[in-house]
Amino acid sequence: MELTFWQKVGYFYENIIFVYGLALLGLYALLAILSFIGIRRFQKRNTYTDYTKILQSPLAPGISIIAPAFNEGVTIIQNVRSLLTLNYPRYEVIIINDGSTDDTLEKLITEFELTEVAFAYNPRIQTQPVKRIFKSTNSAYDKLLVVDKVNGKCKADGANAGINASAFDYFLCTDVDCIIEKDTLLKMIKPFMDEQNSTIKTIGAPCEECGYQHTIENNQRVIATGATLRVANSCEIDEGVITRIRPPQKLIPRFQELEYIRSYVLGKMGWSMMNCVPNISGGLGLFDKDIAIKAGGYDHKSFAEDMDIITRMCTYMIDNGKKYAIRYIPTTQCWTEGPPNLKIFSRQRTRWGRGLAQIMKIHKKAILNPKYGRLGLVVFPYNLFFEFLAPIIEFTGILYYIYIIITGQINWHFALILLLFVYLYSVMISTFAILWDQLTYRYYNTWREVVGLSLMAFLEPFLYHPLIVFFALRGYVFFLFGTKQKWGNMQRQGFAKKEMIPQV
Repeated sequence: MELTFWQKVGYFYENIIFVYGLALLGLYALLAILSFIGIRRFQKRNTYTDYTKILQSPLAPGISIIAPAFNEGVTIIQNVRSLLTLNYPRYEVIIINDGSTDDTLEKLITEFELTEVAFAYNPRIQTQPVKRIFKSTNSAYDKLLVVDKVNGKCKADGANAGINASAFDYFLCTDVDCIIEKDTLLKMIKPFMDEQNSTIKTIGAPCEECGYQHTIENNQRVIATGATLRVANSCEIDEGVITRIRPPQKLIPRFQELEYIRSYVLGKMGWSMMNCVPNISGGLGLFDKDIAIKAGGYDHKSFAEDMDIITRMCTYMIDNGKKYAIRYIPTTQCWTEGPPNLKIFSRQRTRWGRGLAQIMKIHKKAILNPKYGRLGLVVFPYNLFFEFLAPIIEFTGILYYIYIIITGQINWHFALILLLFVYLYSVMISTFAILWDQLTYRYYNTWREVVGLSLMAFLEPFLYHPLIVFFALRGYVFFLFGTKQKWGNMQRQGFAKKEMIPQV
């Protein structure tokens, strides 16, 4: 019996989806294996690492902490105090007041005894005008620099102003609502120092002709490092320090905690093993300032500025024939507020979807381009096929399922087995991510908390994942039709002593 046109289309679609699904499942399995290997290697190295040597060394690289702030009057004082008490020998804290309309700047001036100073501001990256720069008259706050500028309507513009004002060769970009672990700078600078210390390597056995071992120069340069982020909702907070870690109690932040663990501990650690890290989170990332400036800094027009800057830094290195590496560490170094409700969550994920579409358009020259090595042949194809196209494929798949059910073409026995397999596989991957996380460091005090979070993996495909797909598609539509969308005010409510009010 000859197939009709639509039957041929359906047969072709089913085969494409089957291959796509197998590739995705295989990729997740590979990332799980690589992340496990990476975590075990990190643990082994970390056992013999004495971070006090970096802390006591006069040669430790200087780091500028850059934190843009817009209408953060509720939380700004505690957050800045937290940043000023990190364990590191040479660093500065640069707060960019990005045209706040509340009392953010006034609180900073009063609390930290700030006064306007003449400052050699060097605008190497173009931003909205800087109006004033403040330093403290109190020597206890020597590390603090406050930049007051015209609002740039996005975090990227504020971050670029911070880069222009920074004094050191490395900068850590974070959000003022984040809580950073005390030893974060020590742990995140180490990959940069390790690469520098291994510039010259001895290889092989002694040469038969000269009797000496030959050396090679490893000119690979670490351009960025990232670390795991977690959701701080429901954790106990005291003076900007987390004293008790708990999984979030509310449903949306709890799902996001599971998603973060899977994304960072399993995903990005696996990509780090292949030197194919797709992005460094905007909440916490340490960058080589020289390369970031040469790449043009953050794109103030992008809705995914964290992924954009990494992509442009990588393309700069490749275009100039330089080897580079991006590293990730599996320990949690930053705690951020998660969206407490559907309204704020939708803003966040719509913006992320729109940003991903922008990245695909702006950097399309790198997609499947052998010139760009891993970036063009691994990172971008993954982002295109398994990140950008995934919501579209899932949506069309649902429509196709509805069509074959209505027309009576579905094989229920095979369909149910396939759906059950995919469901259990997704649960397994999420469970492995939590297990790998527990192997790194037991953040939760009781197994009841661990099991409770693991149970969310069984609900995620039905409650949380459909929202992710919907908001991603919404972001694509906004991008396609040029719908105006603000960067997004997350309406922060501040920190309570026993629980951080959940925001993003």
